[in-house]
Amino acid sequence: MAVMSRLQDFQYGYAMLKNLNDKGFEIGQDTLYPLLRRLEEQNMLESEWRTDDARPRRYYRLNQTGHEALELLKAEWNNLNEIVRRITNETE
Repeated sequence: MAVMSRLQDFQYGYAMLKNLNDKGFEIGQDTLYPLLRRLEEQNMLESEWRTDDARPRRYYRLNQTGHEALELLKAEWNNLNEIVRRITNETE
C-alpha cells in the first residue's frame, strides 16, 4: 500500500525508494523491485523506459486497476485500524 501510494505519477525505482525511506518506511531494493514487477504482472501499473538522462531509467505509475486496488486496500486498512483502536481503548 505504501509503495502503491507513491505511484500516482510516474516515478523511477530509486527515487521512490529514497522517498519512502526518508518518510520512515524502510524498504530495500531487494523488496521494492520484485514488488514492482509483481504489480506490473498483475496489471496494476504501467511502466516505460526513459532515456532522456545519461542513465536509462524505468518509470512506473498505477493504472486504473491499480488505483482501484489501492482504494480497496486503504479502506481495508482504515477498517482494521478502527477495529484495533476500539479493542485497545476498551476498559476491562
